[in-house]
Amino acid sequence: MSFFGELKTLLKQNIREYGMYIALVVIMLIFTILTNGLFMSSRNISNLLDSAGYIAVLAVGMTLVIVIRHIDLSVGFLAGFLGAIAAIFLTRMDWSMWLVIPIILLIGILIGLISGFLVAKLAIPAFVVTLAGMLIFRGALLQVTEQSGTIIIKNDQFNAIGNGNIPAIAEVAGLHLSTLLIGLLAIAFFIYSEFKTRRTKNKYGFDTLSMSMFSVKLVLVSAVILYITWILAGYNGFSWTLIIMLVVVLVYYYLTTKTVLGRHIYAVGSNPEAAHLTGINVQKITLFVFGSMGMLAALSGILYTSRLQSATTTAGTLFELDAIAAAYVGGVSAAGGVGKVTGAIIGAIVMASLSNGMNLLGVGISYQYMIRGAVLATAVIFDVATRAKRA
Repeated sequence: MSFFGELKTLLKQNIREYGMYIALVVIMLIFTILTNGLFMSSRNISNLLDSAGYIAVLAVGMTLVIVIRHIDLSVGFLAGFLGAIAAIFLTRMDWSMWLVIPIILLIGILIGLISGFLVAKLAIPAFVVTLAGMLIFRGALLQVTEQSGTIIIKNDQFNAIGNGNIPAIAEVAGLHLSTLLIGLLAIAFFIYSEFKTRRTKNKYGFDTLSMSMFSVKLVLVSAVILYITWILAGYNGFSWTLIIMLVVVLVYYYLTTKTVLGRHIYAVGSNPEAAHLTGINVQKITLFVFGSMGMLAALSGILYTSRLQSATTTAGTLFELDAIAAAYVGGVSAAGGVGKVTGAIIGAIVMASLSNGMNLLGVGISYQYMIRGAVLATAVIFDVATRAKRA
């Protein structure tokens, strides 16, 4: 098969996955042209990625929830509530950040497991369970912030999570050296893992890309990583929020693609009854996914509270809808069993790019909501159309 023939076949077979990357590139190009290059400036891209961090973390967990054919509407106000609890621990009780963060994450896991128990063991629909949770945590957030309203956090270490950047070893031609080194290490790791995967597939007789197409993939992805690294290195380098987001993606990517647990999650999402008959404990998988969602909601609350350097009475509002939108734009299927955590991150960046670009252009908030809604509807229609075509 010729190079272009292989490319056409590859795009056709992976249109769901590649579609969102193409959409992101198109959105960025349009906003870069319309803003005379301001959109792709180092400062703006850095702020864009930081503002997407707390939603991206939620979107990773939401992707797994949707993969197993459930939904979680409580995560927005759960994040806001746990962020307020963290603020109380830090300000009124003067606890160390290193004690507060693990406690908040454990509370998030416990709350997620309670939701998972109600769904898995008592067979209560996840929509009802998490809708109740949304109302409970909304009330709980108002309760803990009732006396003081906004809780100002003056802990510099905690606030650095949402506003700080990794230390610079040095600067080279005005570029953040630490960031450049991380970017080069990321490229080296990507190339190594791709060659390792290719050798494994060849060993067991699986289909692989031709060497020319494989080389093009390596060059393109490496170029994208290098370009983003170069942009961020021109401002303050990688932020701690971005580092945390990347760690979450790497952990969950490994979990979902390289472990038995990950395969079981997708098996349950594809067909829960068949998964049960093959010996998979569907209830345990459901408990794990909801517990994981609770932990990521707690982490999202920490990131958001740290970024604002305060806990507010409105924290968490619409977070769950932004996370669901990011998951669907990122390629998760409403039918379950399909979706990648890497797609969730891209989906979050797509939605953040839309908001950021429209803000730079001075588009009214009413039009912003309508445009974002149209993008979400398009993503779901695209999902339904591609599934119908395959069927």
